[in-house]
Amino acid sequence: MIFYASMAVAGWLLLVGLYGIVTSRHLMHLCLCLTVLQSATYVMLTGIGNRRGASAPVYAGGVPTSAPVVDPVVQALMLTDIVVEATVVALLLAITLQVQKKTGSTDPDNVSVMKG
Repeated sequence: MIFYASMAVAGWLLLVGLYGIVTSRHLMHLCLCLTVLQSATYVMLTGIGNRRGASAPVYAGGVPTSAPVVDPVVQALMLTDIVVEATVVALLLAITLQVQKKTGSTDPDNVSVMKG
């Protein structure tokens, strides 16, 4: 049940992010919509890695064989996803600032092709 609910929320976030990207009239808004779109992957990975009654995969004295644990690979993928998103958003915001400085506008339709 939790899996299907998390997939529904991830799908909703994906659609909201895509709608915002398509209808965006400001580069800053476009960056924020991309973060909403990316957050859909967090919810999806959380739903995939969830196991009822499972604990965190932290072992103090050996590996117990009977206790169910959450898959640590999914947790590592989510952390990697967060780092990649933070890097991409920082780069996009820096590009947005440079576009605004050079062209005086952040509307994607008003920004002409920039020359190096």
